Amino acid sequence: QKVKDSMRVLLPVLLNKSHESYDKIRAILLYIFSTNGTTQENLDKLIQNVQIESDSDMIRNWKYLDVPVISSSAAQQHKHPRRDRSSEETFQLSRWTPVIKDVMQDAIENKLDSKDWPYCSPCPPTWNGSGAV
Repeated sequence: QKVKDSMRVLLPVLLNKSHESYDKIRAILLYIFSTNGTTQENLDKLIQNVQIESDSDMIRNWKYLDVPVISSSAAQQHKHPRRDRSSEETFQLSRWTPVIKDVMQDAIENKLDSKDWPYCSPCPPTWNGSGAV
């Protein structure tokens, strides 16, 4: 069953003194993952009430892995656009295509935005498309 009010379930776990701080960090991360991010104010309150200020980087650094820790409309616009794969043949049990497949195909076709991908060099103009550079 889907949890209706996850904060109501989360708070007793976080305020329980018998749980270790790493378990509480895991619980906060599960909450953030399930809600697709939280507000800065809510995250600060959670970290302060649970008294894990010294370990708060473990939560905040997930943004470097493109996990929306702080939900905002700007973070949603940064996502890589997905390709239409409705006509592509797939396996019977395979319904999901990872984003990295789109990124790699864009890299091969030289379509990556240099602002989002500054370390990817463009393909040479004499390249015939026979393989990745």
